[in-house]
Amino acid sequence: MAAKAKVNSSIGGESGAGACCKVESLVSIDERGQMVLPKDIREKAGIQAGDKLALISWQKDGEVCCISLIKVEGLTEMVRDRLGPVAKEIF
Repeated sequence: MAAKAKVNSSIGGESGAGACCKVESLVSIDERGQMVLPKDIREKAGIQAGDKLALISWQKDGEVCCISLIKVEGLTEMVRDRLGPVAKEIF
């Protein structure tokens, strides 16, 4: 199960509207490699049962240093926004 903790920490600025990144909660990985996203985070992110999430990782010196989850629909929109103008020029 997820370990829930009230954490008020931000990266890249002060807490609040200007914050870049914020530690929302802590989660644990079980023996099967699974984790539970806390309910309050799922609600804030609009994540529901059956939603697909893309896992994006950043590497530094050959090791994963950061992991991010994004709803597939959001990733699709971002790719379309970035590549749409380029595709119009090509075709």
